[in-house]
Formats: sequence, structure tokens, C-alpha cells
Amino acid sequence: MGNVYNTALLVAAGLNLLVALMHIGVIIKGPSWYHLFGAGERFVRAAKAGRRFPAVVTAGIALVLAAWSAYALSGAGVIDPLPLLRPALCVITLVYLLRGLLGPFVLAGTGRSTRFIMISSGICVVYGLVHLVGLVQVWNTLA
Repeated sequence: MGNVYNTALLVAAGLNLLVALMHIGVIIKGPSWYHLFGAGERFVRAAKAGRRFPAVVTAGIALVLAAWSAYALSGAGVIDPLPLLRPALCVITLVYLLRGLLGPFVLAGTGRSTRFIMISSGICVVYGLVHLVGLVQVWNTLA
């Protein structure tokens, strides 16, 4: 019988990677995708003008999400333990839950569409809960 990996953290890793790749897709597809995925008008206008900062910020977000995917894989037992694994998974879970629960209040009036705010907040709550389930399941195995 092979290794048994934590399913919730495997799902979390996949979700993190999916959204990281979506951010890369936004960079590749440009202003229309920034708009489609609810970026603020400032970002859309800057992307249309050929400015670099939307792509730099979006790439930074993608890199963070890819790192979060690696931490979820590490917590799931797929890869060797990464540094500060337990606190990192706690922070990742907390960030998702806070972004999801507070997003509708904090992001109101920032130029992002209401649709983006509500959908992304809902997604973040789900991502946070998936991470939380996995974290609780592996808590005692983490150093």
C-alpha cells in the first residue's frame, strides 16, 4: 500500500495552483481578462496603456499562490516538510478566511466590481475552509 496523503490539503494545493495559473492567464490575455476577472478600473486602464505594474502585481500574486500550493502539498505529505510549515499553513488559512469574510466590507469602494468582490470573497471562504479542514486533520503531525 502506498503513502496516504491528506485529501483536504491536496485539494487546497490544487485550488491554489489553479488560481495561480488563472493569474498568469490574466497577464497573458491582458486588459480584457483584467476586466473580466474584476480588476479595478485603474488596473484595466494601466494594462490597456501598456504599463507594467498590473502584470508585476499579478505575477507577484501568482507566485505567492504557487508557494501556498507547495505548502499545502507539504502539509499533505506529498513533499518534504517546508520551513515553518505549521505557522505558514495557519497564516495561509487565516488570510483566505479573513479575505473571504472581510472582503465585501474592505473592498467596497475600491473600484473593483461588486461581482468580483462577492465571487472572490466566496471563493476565499471555501479555500480557507478547505485549508482549515486539512490543517486540523494534520495538526498533530506537523512539527
